[in-house]
Amino acid sequence: MSNSISTTSETITPLLQQNHEQDSVPQNGTISGAVFNISTTMVGAGIMSIPATMKVLGIIPGLIVIVLVAVITDLTVEFMLRFTSSGKAVTYAGMVGESFGSVGSLAVKICVITTNLGVLIVYFIILGDVLCGNEFNGTTHLGILQQWFGIHWWTCRAFALLIVALFIMLPLVMLRRVDSLKYSSALSIALALVFVVICSSMAFHALWSGKTQSVRIFPDFSQVTALDLFTTVPVFVTGFGFHVNVHPIRAELVKPSDMSIAVRLSLLISVAIYFAIGFFGYLLFGDSIMPDVLINFDQNSDSSVGRLLDDIVRLSYALHLALVFPIMFYSLRANIDELLFSNKNNRPLALDTTRFVSLTLVLLTFTYLVAVEIPNVWYFFQFLGSTTIVCLSFLFPAAIILRDTHGISKTIDQVMAIVVIILAVGTSGIAIWTNLNGSSAD
Repeated sequence: MSNSISTTSETITPLLQQNHEQDSVPQNGTISGAVFNISTTMVGAGIMSIPATMKVLGIIPGLIVIVLVAVITDLTVEFMLRFTSSGKAVTYAGMVGESFGSVGSLAVKICVITTNLGVLIVYFIILGDVLCGNEFNGTTHLGILQQWFGIHWWTCRAFALLIVALFIMLPLVMLRRVDSLKYSSALSIALALVFVVICSSMAFHALWSGKTQSVRIFPDFSQVTALDLFTTVPVFVTGFGFHVNVHPIRAELVKPSDMSIAVRLSLLISVAIYFAIGFFGYLLFGDSIMPDVLINFDQNSDSSVGRLLDDIVRLSYALHLALVFPIMFYSLRANIDELLFSNKNNRPLALDTTRFVSLTLVLLTFTYLVAVEIPNVWYFFQFLGSTTIVCLSFLFPAAIILRDTHGISKTIDQVMAIVVIILAVGTSGIAIWTNLNGSSAD
């Protein structure tokens, strides 16, 4: 009898200790903090490509696509939240693992790591372009530091990015809780709004002066094909793809059920920002809009006021990306830790200082070195990201609904899941095929 009690005690004690360690991670996250963090994830690097999508789609179809992708995003996140509440998993990979076993869990981890690592490297590269310049389509564009101080060793890409990594990114990625990033995320959203305000002010001034560009309400099929329209969808899918941060943010909320409210508020904010940037950017530059609207601002700087606005736009955008970086870094670090240190006896990452610090430093150093040494690698990661993000945002959430291991999905849910899969696979396949054919033609 005593042996039985002893054995039971030895079995239960580690479980209690593990639960205690998990509970010791504060769960006092707020809805406002969740809204800022989710919105920051969505309003990332892709916002500068939105005006170019308006040129292809036209104003009304552009708004329809933005709203449609937002609605599908809300639907797939609701699938994830429902299954998380019904199951025992506390991570995205764990949730998919409950439905598809270790293979499904591994697939999620690979997609998250590939996507986030690629996105973080792209962020570093864009920061380097803004601060130190680069060559676009055969034209050399000086960075802000070079324009202000000239070309020196301390205005080169390697040194400038090192300073940004050490004094902006490192302190933020060292924060143990994602809710701690709510203030930097709020500032990031404010900086995105700075761009909207400047762009809209310039558009209204041009409208008042009669200098606005003509815009299309609907696509001009004399210049684009129906298949070209599908190439714009991955831009919005990538923008709204915050699914990898659903579980970390939800886990820190006082009431996990508040996550649905935070998601919908964030989607409303992001839809408004997306459409404002797309509409005013397109109104301002018309058919001369570049795939990256920052280049248009650079070319538009033919006066002292224009140069000042150009510097404000580029600096605010650079700082915005630096503040988005920690949110994406958080889920990357968590998934790599889950992949490498999946032993259930290990302490949670946030409570294991050695593991947390070493993993953080290694990942930050790696992204910095790749961005400095291979500044054009982002084209490769852009292709991977557009495919893996579709899996994370649409295919995996829809698949768990069809699998329904918890027996909670209704017929309408399964119908919607099938529709989501068809739309995701169809639009992504057409977009990839069109881009590849376009690259071959070039």
